[in-house]
Amino acid sequence: MADSKAGRDDPRVEADTVVLDAKGLRALAHPVRVQLVGLLRKHGPSTATRLAERLGVNSGTASYHLRQLGAAGFVEEDVERGNARERWWRAVHRTTELSDRDLADREPEATLAYLQSVAAIYTLRTQRTLNELETMPRAWRDTFDMSDCALRLTPEETVALRQELRAVVTRYRRDTPEEAARAPEGAERIAVITQLLPELDAPTASETSPGPEAPTGADAP
Repeated sequence: MADSKAGRDDPRVEADTVVLDAKGLRALAHPVRVQLVGLLRKHGPSTATRLAERLGVNSGTASYHLRQLGAAGFVEEDVERGNARERWWRAVHRTTELSDRDLADREPEATLAYLQSVAAIYTLRTQRTLNELETMPRAWRDTFDMSDCALRLTPEETVALRQELRAVVTRYRRDTPEEAARAPEGAERIAVITQLLPELDAPTASETSPGPEAPTGADAP
């Protein structure tokens, strides 16, 4: 989910990052589980009932998926908050990485399900911000940006671009409880979502350039 990465290029290797293996990938190959992990990371410990309300599902469904996530090591019971009537859960890690490039070949269905869930959640987060944009303070409205830029790169250049983008992001303050306590007044959570999308169906330069005898200009048929 948010705080998910498709490759391990971050120059800082955080101790609170989980690198997906086959078991973890299969455990997260469900959109509700990806959202549950994301909510616990963003908002802190919670109960199945409260999480279910946020997701629009029944508490039994949330409880089931939380137990599955617990068995896979993504969440754990918060025994300091829980009692005989309420069971509280908290996230074990802050971020998730899918960095094993061979894992997608070994687990193609689970990989696709996980990535589709992440992509859908990114879309929901963008739409939520758009819905709230008009009511945001002007200073925050002016920070909002959605843009895309078409580049023509080799695979090696694209990997280099990804690494450079991550290096830039890691220069800034992470959204962790420790960093939040030291953040200056007025600092809020910012979601930086990067997507490098190979578009292999785009025509090449030779396909788009007219031949030496091809008609050009306004009089071309």
